[in-house]
Amino acid sequence: MKTILYKSSERGHANHGWLDSYHSFSFASYYDPKKVHFGALRVLNDDTVHPGYGFGKHPHENMEIVSIPLFGDLEHKDSTGRHEIIKQNDVQIMSAGSGILHSEMNANKDKEVKFLQIWVFPKEYNIEPRYEQKTFKPEDRINIIQTVVAPDDDKAVHINQDAWFSLSKLENETTITYDVKKDSNGVYVFVIDGDVAVDGQQLAKRDALGISETNTVTVKANSNAEVLFIEVPMNIGEN
Repeated sequence: MKTILYKSSERGHANHGWLDSYHSFSFASYYDPKKVHFGALRVLNDDTVHPGYGFGKHPHENMEIVSIPLFGDLEHKDSTGRHEIIKQNDVQIMSAGSGILHSEMNANKDKEVKFLQIWVFPKEYNIEPRYEQKTFKPEDRINIIQTVVAPDDDKAVHINQDAWFSLSKLENETTITYDVKKDSNGVYVFVIDGDVAVDGQQLAKRDALGISETNTVTVKANSNAEVLFIEVPMNIGEN
């Protein structure tokens, strides 16, 4: 088993006034040669957007982009004509493929929106852009693992990669085991809230542990906690 510790306090940080963003990997003006990507996982931004503000229309291509709202409502528009509101307990994916323009705005004038935006390198390049979002019941992740993004599960949103995202909301002292779906994949365990031990490594809120060369990952909650599992190929371009 190989592990890489990513401390919350060591993330990149950019406060633009309307946007307060923490970068787990090199992004925009933040660059750390040791934190460019974890396998096919390229970006994990922890964003807070002030009421009424957001990201104007901008382009993406050949990237799988997942948004997970943690609080508030996120308004999405894109060049396909789609216009959606993404809420807490929703998960959105946009396969940018051959190219797409989109905007993301705080849909509310009276409260912040907090969300995770995650980029994964695709399996197939230059596909037709696609969009999908689904709502997931929070009670279906209490002390168990709830898959929300997958290449092979109709209950999850579809990703153009051999990658799986899962959520778990753990009660104090609960232990769960994550089974790696594909040999040679790694798992990036991100603590949304609380304190946990991941294969014995103590992690606090917004800490993460990248784990590879193993078939299972064990998480023990040291408080009430919420955890995001991101399983990805460790070799970019691997099929």
